[in-house]
Amino acid sequence: MSKNLARQDILKLPEILDITEATPLAGELLRLRGTEIRIDASHVRKLGGQCLQVLLCANATAMQDGVHFEMLHPSEDFMQSITAYGLDFSHFSSQEQAI
Repeated sequence: MSKNLARQDILKLPEILDITEATPLAGELLRLRGTEIRIDASHVRKLGGQCLQVLLCANATAMQDGVHFEMLHPSEDFMQSITAYGLDFSHFSSQEQAI
């Protein structure tokens, strides 16, 4: 994962988001709390439940903080994974849910 992101940078997710990536992902998103969060999911091949929870919590936190959260370019595997978990892509947009 990218380190030292500037305010407008995009966090690029790794190909494999399994349990070993959950803690580093949570730490990076916590570090970005309060800033605009843009995440590139174009290379994701595997999305495990723990990382899914981290991403959903980051979106909920961004909504609570009133900052923008955006998931960019989700891979087909990412989309299939969230569908398999019973979700849809609208769960990853602070703008969609901020009604």
